[in-house]
Amino acid sequence: MGRLQGKTAVITGAARGIGAVMAKRMAEERANVVVTDVLDTTETVEDIKKVGGTAIGLNVNVISDDDIAIMVATTEKTFGRLDILVNNASIFAALEPKPFLQIENEEFDKVMTVNARGVHQVTRGTVPAMIRSGGGKIVNIASGTFFYGPPGLSHYSASKGAVIAMTRGHARELGDKNIQVNAIAPGLTESEALQGHAGFDPARGPTVQSRSIKRDMLPEDLLGTLMYLITQDSDFVTGQTLNVDGGKVNL
Repeated sequence: MGRLQGKTAVITGAARGIGAVMAKRMAEERANVVVTDVLDTTETVEDIKKVGGTAIGLNVNVISDDDIAIMVATTEKTFGRLDILVNNASIFAALEPKPFLQIENEEFDKVMTVNARGVHQVTRGTVPAMIRSGGGKIVNIASGTFFYGPPGLSHYSASKGAVIAMTRGHARELGDKNIQVNAIAPGLTESEALQGHAGFDPARGPTVQSRSIKRDMLPEDLLGTLMYLITQDSDFVTGQTLNVDGGKVNL
């Protein structure tokens, strides 16, 4: 405990699911956590405070430069610095898997805008504050779908491929500023938002069987990798995507 003492972390899409679990873990390690989402963040913030953590919640749309600017200003005013960014917000559980021939342009554009451009906008907006803090860590949440292209999610897979590409490009540009940029590519994760989603039922059994570790993946399975990437343990690691899926994909 306490590995993030004195650090301030911003995480997007943290009202529930993977983001909420990550926010709570960073708070357990004594980070000041800024919990952001388009949904109500109250529950996550209260859960953190109940166990003695420090957190504030903000309503942030990752494709709004105004929201991002307020987020950064509030973070610096409240905690004096910004050291860690976790780009977690994305559209996934709200999707109904379908053949790409049935994906309309509007849906494709919405997924790409939030999942890919949102990472660009939030990263662009937070990096100056991170530089003022002397450097930092950026973790982008990608997806294992990029590596195997499951049917029915071509637009989502494409958006997460863009996240991996940006991770590599941003790492090149920020290396001399003492900022490491990496990504985590989770497998199908039984997060709060995905539970009970019948649209993913056809993928559940085959996914578990394709893994070396044959069980459902939970949000907590990502926490070890997250902690590695946001602590000094990864100070010489950047531009990388770590696949965390129980051994479904062997790179």
